[in-house]
Amino acid sequence: MERKIPWGPIRSTLQANFSFSSIKEIVGYTGIDMSQLAGLEQKATGGASKSQVLSAVDRQIGSMDEATAARVAAICCEEMLRSKQDLVEELDRILSRVGWKFTEGTLLPIDIFDLEDIQELPSEAHSDLKKASTRLRDGDLSGALSSACSAVDSVTSVIYSKHNLGDPGKASFQEKVKHSIDALNVKIDLEQELRSLEWDQAEVSMLANNLFGSLNQAAYIMQKLRSNMGDVHGTKPVMAALVYDSLKWAALLLRILSKQKSI
Repeated sequence: MERKIPWGPIRSTLQANFSFSSIKEIVGYTGIDMSQLAGLEQKATGGASKSQVLSAVDRQIGSMDEATAARVAAICCEEMLRSKQDLVEELDRILSRVGWKFTEGTLLPIDIFDLEDIQELPSEAHSDLKKASTRLRDGDLSGALSSACSAVDSVTSVIYSKHNLGDPGKASFQEKVKHSIDALNVKIDLEQELRSLEWDQAEVSMLANNLFGSLNQAAYIMQKLRSNMGDVHGTKPVMAALVYDSLKWAALLLRILSKQKSI
């Protein structure tokens, strides 16, 4: 079975940016059996190469279960960045190209948009969501965020037209989301459904107010990020996390707005 752990890009980064001895030191922190690397030494003539050391590591990783391989790969990333902090942009770039990210000491797959999930969302959003997914894979966080916002814009523009809400070009992203949700009576419908389940009115109101308040806040954050971030290739981890969260919010907003398909 093909492994999902992105060891290949991590291995290439090790080979390109670290010396023979540094590679052995880094992999030594991971729990790799160093006795299997003991005979691989660098010499003036006839010694082992970096590629040979990494090939020996490859064989061990290939025999590990997925959880152990993930731990080894994550520790390698952590130690590489501890030694050379300027590698964070390069590591982000190469991992995102194969659908992964390294954050808070853990390797995580980038699975913001599932193709099956996209089919359940308004058709007007499909093209931009696919662009967002591709740009995210390629490490273009700014482009991914712009495409995700454009997907929401496409759907709110349709709702504005169907419900005569005015010119969407004159409204902010946050306003378009809020007015579209209001026009679809999503909050009212949710409250009615909760009451039909015999929820207490106070609890109904509290849940609905908090849910739609959070959606409004998410729209504001997306609006501000899109207008102020500019080109964020290789951005710092905290800002990158905001972009990933924004893409998830876009999918949630589109699911809320998907009611427009039946109108």
